[in-house]
Amino acid sequence: MKKIGVGILGATGAVGQRFIQLLENHPWFEVVFIAASQKSSGKKYENAVKWKQTTTIPWNIANMTVSNVDSKEINGAKIMFSGLDSSVAEEVEQFYAKMGIAVISNSKNHRMDSNIPLLIPEINYEHIKLIENQSWSGVIITNPNCSATFFTMVAGVLNKKWKIKNINVVTMQAISGAGYPGIPSYDILGNVIPFISGEEDKMETEPLKIMGELKDNQIEFADIIISAQANRVAVIDGHLESVSISFKETPPTVDEIISELQNYESPLTKFNLPSAPKYPIRVMIEDDRPQPRLDANFENGMVTSVGRVRKDSIFDYKMAILGHNTLKGAAAAAILNGELLYSLYPEKFK
Repeated sequence: MKKIGVGILGATGAVGQRFIQLLENHPWFEVVFIAASQKSSGKKYENAVKWKQTTTIPWNIANMTVSNVDSKEINGAKIMFSGLDSSVAEEVEQFYAKMGIAVISNSKNHRMDSNIPLLIPEINYEHIKLIENQSWSGVIITNPNCSATFFTMVAGVLNKKWKIKNINVVTMQAISGAGYPGIPSYDILGNVIPFISGEEDKMETEPLKIMGELKDNQIEFADIIISAQANRVAVIDGHLESVSISFKETPPTVDEIISELQNYESPLTKFNLPSAPKYPIRVMIEDDRPQPRLDANFENGMVTSVGRVRKDSIFDYKMAILGHNTLKGAAAAAILNGELLYSLYPEKFK
């Protein structure tokens, strides 16, 4: 197939670098446009970026000229993957949507808008129909906050079969989630910071939209109470979450929960999307797993790992949940949403 040209907004940032890394040799998409702030505009990418990935900059991107984020000269790009800072994302993303471009955003600005899908597509891919309510000629689709993604993946599966009443989540979040240069080493080494601005609110609200029901082209939010506490820890990649859950009616057994999670087959399998694992959740039986260093990169960082599923003395059950924050929690999730859009709405790319 002829590849679809895509652009990267915020290409020099941490998420933008992940987009470039992941899209190298992608079977459907080809990066033809990169944009960043004015201080990077006009420079070759290799001269504008402080590259922090373990792979080298793709040769075709290294010499590509960085454009400004409001450029209309986009070299035929049909999709914009946005890793923009929230301070500029809203206006820029709407600018491209009005140009007829499909914007797949990792930024928070549009997530809770009533006509914009907030997708963990293994849970709620049907919500993509909200794009039919959008007024611009292009579309905007969002993926959730990284820390909300992983426990919502698990809760979303369980809630389909046994309705959830309450969720309590305490996160231990990697420093890569703060971007680059991020947190000074003096502040984080040998330390835990029990505050991440805006994070707890996102964890308490975004999952209600994701686990909500699509009715008459609107989302009816899930009736679940969520309490969240966010902590930054000295880990490079991988958010670990301690999660407790109560159900509205007679709860399932531990074995039933484990079986439901480990056998959950992604509904995306039928679309043959390049980035979608068949089984998006892995249940681990070891007492001390999952761990960020050992497990965050499982299945190219696209699988959520669950361990220590057991009874809770206050809630019904508790467990440990882990996901890769810059892959399934950010760039790779957005690419998956782009693949889903292309599969379901190919007419948007003609």
